[in-house]
Amino acid sequence: MKQVLITMAIAMPLFAIESQTIHSSLLAYYENKTYTNSKQKIDGRVYGVGGDIHYTNNEIRFAYEDGAATTKKPPLSKDLSNQKLFLRYGYRYNNFLRVHLHYLSVLDDNIAITSGGKGYGLGIAYIPNTQLHYHLTQYLVKYDDFQTYQSDFGIDFKQKTQVITYKLSAIGKYIRLKDIYPNNFTHNAKKEYFTAGLKIHTHYKSYHFGAGAYFGKRVFAVMNEGFKLQHHAMEFSKTYALGIGKTIKKFVLRAQYIYNEATELPINNPNVKIQNIRLLLNYKL
Repeated sequence: MKQVLITMAIAMPLFAIESQTIHSSLLAYYENKTYTNSKQKIDGRVYGVGGDIHYTNNEIRFAYEDGAATTKKPPLSKDLSNQKLFLRYGYRYNNFLRVHLHYLSVLDDNIAITSGGKGYGLGIAYIPNTQLHYHLTQYLVKYDDFQTYQSDFGIDFKQKTQVITYKLSAIGKYIRLKDIYPNNFTHNAKKEYFTAGLKIHTHYKSYHFGAGAYFGKRVFAVMNEGFKLQHHAMEFSKTYALGIGKTIKKFVLRAQYIYNEATELPINNPNVKIQNIRLLLNYKL
């Protein structure tokens, strides 16, 4: 099954490569994180590159991340370093129905037992009209010591006026963990989690504005439509985000501020606050 998903995600866009390109872009981003009340981490950085390519009804998106964090020694013996890979293939059957496949991988982590973990996803979207967008995605993430099953479901509402375009989104995430008790990494985790989120994104001329919030606990979650994987043992309880962007010819520059509250597992250290400043640059080809 693993080989089938990867082959489909790579081969189907290559099959359409002779078609006319509708839209494609390259992406680079940087994140700077600071931790308060953590017993393990002081600060962190993430460097990422990626892109998306569209050929007629086919779409492929990809991203590679290199992350690092300064840790407290002890209890940890060294600073953190990890690398991740994200792939997504989408196909538009018609104006009403779309499907997408996901592949996620923690290529390497020099501290966590989740190093080498791999995830797979299958999603479907139904668009009855230009305003409504329903979507459902199922993920399976397999680590050496445990597994997670995640169901994402949501609805988007889009509206365009003469002055502004905006999109409202409601999201739900149900996460179920399997084989969590034999290892210390997930010792204090629960078997099931549910978190709900609200987002708004607006366009005014060449400017972009966004805000979002998640409520309810989550752990080892797949986020950002399959392009973030929280593979460390942290139980998040609150997330707030603000963003602003500007389109300048072929470039789109965005800045985001993301605030999280979490509990470190398995040491059961609550009230950890993580502040993340994220800068993103898109170039339209």
